[in-house]
Amino acid sequence: MTTTTNDAAAAGVRLPAEWEPQQAVLLAWPHQDTDWAYMLPEVTDCYVRLAHAVARFAKLIIVAPETDSVRALLADIPEERIAFLDIVTNDTWTRDYGAITTLTADGSPVYNDFCFNGWGLKFAANHDNLVTRKMVFSGLLAGRYRNELGFVLEGGSIESDGAGTILTTRECLLSPNRNGDLTRREIGRKLKSVFGAQRVLWLDHGALAGDDTDSHIDTLARLAPDNTIIYVGCDDPADEHFAELRAMRSDLRAMRSASGEPFNLVELPLPDAIYDDEGNRLPATYANFLIVNNGVLVPVYNQPKKDRLACQIIRVAFPGHEIVPVDCRALIQQHGSLHCATMQFPVINF
Repeated sequence: MTTTTNDAAAAGVRLPAEWEPQQAVLLAWPHQDTDWAYMLPEVTDCYVRLAHAVARFAKLIIVAPETDSVRALLADIPEERIAFLDIVTNDTWTRDYGAITTLTADGSPVYNDFCFNGWGLKFAANHDNLVTRKMVFSGLLAGRYRNELGFVLEGGSIESDGAGTILTTRECLLSPNRNGDLTRREIGRKLKSVFGAQRVLWLDHGALAGDDTDSHIDTLARLAPDNTIIYVGCDDPADEHFAELRAMRSDLRAMRSASGEPFNLVELPLPDAIYDDEGNRLPATYANFLIVNNGVLVPVYNQPKKDRLACQIIRVAFPGHEIVPVDCRALIQQHGSLHCATMQFPVINF
């Protein structure tokens, strides 16, 4: 279903696609006061590998309550490729509390600071909700700060093609614990007014077991160049996801690009089930990849056949990009993956 034009679009404001040039990528480092405390060495190793992978393609920004120990861990990354800022954080999921950057007609950035309320009041977010403001007013991010704290929105809940189309899910954006007083039409209007979007495409189906985010789009379906959508499929009728992901595929098949054509749909495999220590299924997905300049970092889960297939599929969708698998078995233990843990900032013009 589509919500459609607005004044921001007419003024040249837009939300760039992730495959456009980037100046930096944000990571928040895990620490003892996060939910990672019980497995801190394991997840720290994961973040060290992730940091090195990102730094190959863009500058890395690290925020943490105390960065000296992180500097020591990443001392082999050249100084010009990394920046640090001491900031108190609740958790590490920067996709959902980092600035969502729009570009004006002249290419200058606006860092939109939305309210992050712990995915619908599930978790504390008092510190995370201040990170964008502190980054901008410290001078680490050069550009204009825009206070949107009256509206709840996470970066993982929206996808942009950079040309006026936003893709999102009904389950997340219409959650009563986010903007429960607003209708679907009003939320669509808000997205268009901030992001310069001409239309909003809504997925009515799609969910992964163990997903705390209420069906973030970046776990299910991702926009890609040439009117392509890469999405998670399931071909096992015995899997609990089968019916819901089949219904999501039908939603995607019914959608049309801005030119009125069907999207090119590319299906990713669903990883084999991964469980936490209490036997709860975790929301592992290959759709949670990060595009960063001429690289694509792909989450993998020590499932060689499916990991390899997912990387091959993503390589076809992003020709000319280097595909870099990143082991995310530690990240998924807290119900997130690679894209959830990062936020990109586009190249800007002044």
